Amino acid sequence: MPLYKPRTKPSHLTILETLQKRTSLSSKASSDYARWLKGFEGEQRFDHFIEPLANEAYLLHDLLLKKQNTTFQIDTLMITSEKIYLFEIKNYEGDFIYEDNQFYRLPKNEILNPLHQLQRATSLLGQLLKSQGYTLPIEGYVIFINPHFHLYQAPLTPTIIFPTQLTSFLDQLKTSSPLTSFHKKLAEELHALHITDSSLNETPSYTFDNLRKGITCLQCSSLSVEVEGHKCICKSCGAKEKSSQAILRSVEELQLLFPEEKIKTQIVYEWCGQLGSLKRIRSVLQKHFTMKSVNQWAYFE
Repeated sequence: MPLYKPRTKPSHLTILETLQKRTSLSSKASSDYARWLKGFEGEQRFDHFIEPLANEAYLLHDLLLKKQNTTFQIDTLMITSEKIYLFEIKNYEGDFIYEDNQFYRLPKNEILNPLHQLQRATSLLGQLLKSQGYTLPIEGYVIFINPHFHLYQAPLTPTIIFPTQLTSFLDQLKTSSPLTSFHKKLAEELHALHITDSSLNETPSYTFDNLRKGITCLQCSSLSVEVEGHKCICKSCGAKEKSSQAILRSVEELQLLFPEEKIKTQIVYEWCGQLGSLKRIRSVLQKHFTMKSVNQWAYFE
C-alpha cells in the first residue's frame, strides 16, 4: 500500500533555498533557512524508519489542519487498524536538559516544550475526528531523531522516543490486522482537510529587479554558468548541462518566486542573465509549454 500523503519539501524552504543563490539573505532569513532545513532533514530520516509500515498502515505526512479556527500541524500521522498514531519529530542536536517541566538547550536556553506541542496537536486532532464521526483512539509521541541528541534529567514518560529506541518502538507498532474501507475513508477525509497556509512561515520580501540574474549551476548552485552551443558549463566547478534543461530549471525558479508572473520569452531571457538567445529560449518554451495570447502578447502555460 503506498503512502497516502507523501512528504514534499515545504514551499517556504524551497523559496529560501532559491533566494540564497540570487541574493544575500538577512541573518534572520539565514537562521530560518538553517532551522527549517534541519527540521525537514529530520523528518526525512524518520520517513526512512517508518516506511516499512506503509504496507499495513496509512501514512500522512505534513498535515496542516484546522479545528474551531485553530490551526495545528502534524509531522506524521499513521492510521492502523486499531489506532491513530501522531508523531512530533524533532531533529535537535547537542545537549539539552529537562527541568521544571521545560526544555532547555545547554547552557540554559529555553525552547518550546515539544510535549506541550504534542498534547495540543493530539487534543485538537481528537476534537476534529470526533466532529467527523470517528472514535479511533489516538496515541502521540515525540520522536527525537538525531543520534547526537542527549537529554539530561529526561522525564519518565512513554511519549518520548529517543534515537536508540526508535527501531524497537516501530517494531511494536506492527499489526497483522487488515485495514478496511473505513480506514481508507478516514485517510481520504484527513487528506482533504489538509490546508495550505504560507503565512505560517514568513519569507523575506523580494522583487524581480533586486535578484541576481543568470543560470544557476545544477551542481554547485553558483551563477558562474556560461552557454556554449547547446551546453551550459559552470566556470566554478566545470559541471555541464543541456541548455534546454537549464532553461527549464530557470523557468521553475520563476514560477516558484513569482507565481503571478506570466511566463514570457523576454522575461525568461532576462532571468537567465541574457545567456544564449531569445530564439533558443522561445524554442524551449514552445516545446514544453502551451502558447497563449492576450492582446497579441504571447505567454506560456
